[in-house]
Amino acid sequence: MQKSKTVDLTCGGVWLTLLKYTLPLFGCAMVQQLYSMVDLLVVGNFSAGGALSVDAVGNATNVINILLAFAIGANGGCSVIVAKHFGEKNNLKVRETVNTSAVSFSVMCAVIMTIGLALAPQFLGALSVHGSYFDDCLMYLYIYTGSLPFIFLYNVGCGVCSALGDSTTPFIFLVISSLLNVGLDFLFVCAFHMDVAGAAWATFISQAISGVLTAVVLLRKLRSIRPGQKPRLFDISIFKDLAATSVPIILQQSFVSVGNFFVMKRINEIGEDATTGFTTAFKLVTISNSGVINMTNGLANFASQNKAAERYERIRRGYLAVLTFAIAVTLVFLALFVALPEPFTRLFVQRDKLTADALDYSKEFLVVVSCFLPTVTVKIVSDGVVRGCGGNVGFTISTFTDLILRVALVYILTSAGWGFSGVCWAWAIGWSVSMVLAFVFYLRIRCLRGVKLFPRKNLT
Repeated sequence: MQKSKTVDLTCGGVWLTLLKYTLPLFGCAMVQQLYSMVDLLVVGNFSAGGALSVDAVGNATNVINILLAFAIGANGGCSVIVAKHFGEKNNLKVRETVNTSAVSFSVMCAVIMTIGLALAPQFLGALSVHGSYFDDCLMYLYIYTGSLPFIFLYNVGCGVCSALGDSTTPFIFLVISSLLNVGLDFLFVCAFHMDVAGAAWATFISQAISGVLTAVVLLRKLRSIRPGQKPRLFDISIFKDLAATSVPIILQQSFVSVGNFFVMKRINEIGEDATTGFTTAFKLVTISNSGVINMTNGLANFASQNKAAERYERIRRGYLAVLTFAIAVTLVFLALFVALPEPFTRLFVQRDKLTADALDYSKEFLVVVSCFLPTVTVKIVSDGVVRGCGGNVGFTISTFTDLILRVALVYILTSAGWGFSGVCWAWAIGWSVSMVLAFVFYLRIRCLRGVKLFPRKNLT
């Protein structure tokens, strides 16, 4: 294995540096989505339940996403603080941040895992999961919750690696584990006929491998960062910084997941066809967003390092670079989803098990919501710079506005006679309003005031 490297994001050409740094993060997001996408694809096409199995996985995923919010917060919070100290060339603080993160997030993982296992039936009951697929949904949830230690391990390890400028290594290991997940999905579901439980076990094993491999590389990387003195295992001041950075991300992710939970509850009340249609379409939309989200996590690290080094013009250029690439990718997804909504929906469910109503629901959500993908892309990228520059309040406000509007409008519009169309337009309106707020908070970042939006200086 080659010696692990770290990369200083405060020097070099901005566009090339960010492209090389964020592309692996984009790839990581795409590969990560394969986990749940392949689960849906395999159980929808090869399990005995067909569309009901898709509903089971989709509903379980809504609960899982609430639990995963804490792992995502651990990744984002840890990476920003590590990037800050790395940008300051303070190796001691880098090592102490990693140590403090490991202790803090291990305790958090244990608590979240206990809650998930103890309250899984109650979660599904609150979600109005139908009895026809309740047991499969519960089994998938139990198995996935058991994999949380490995998910936390991967997310924290990936966050630290990316903060140190190495976004490639976690991507390589994730590709390996994802390919294994695909193979195990077909083995357990098709050959062993384990149906939904087989898909869950395939994900468990694959995530365990990616987490362990990332941790091994992280340990090697940390050995090359010499702190000059013995780092503390736990530092209360660093813990406070981690909490200040992680908690807004956790709240954002968990509130979004809770919001989606209530949205799913309302959709389940409409009927099983609505559940199937929404589950397939929402998964596709999530895939299109996930790459942009991961890239902007990298942008947040880039902004954090350059803010610490007081290289503010690089932050402006970094924003433009990531926004340009993200919009280009988003437009590709928009064109595909609007032009081919039916073929994409049929990927997940056998033709003879997909009703006409379920297909229509999926097509409508894909077409309407996809037209607003560029809008949410501007919001996500703006949020990345705001977070990296310490503007957690603005990030939280724009995100919660989106969430509250979407959840409220789903109930208001569906009750007002819009039916499933109300779900689609709730997404469009929520994204539009929050985009405006996010961009305003980006323009109000204090350290960037007076810095040219289109700098002409050739930064190196």
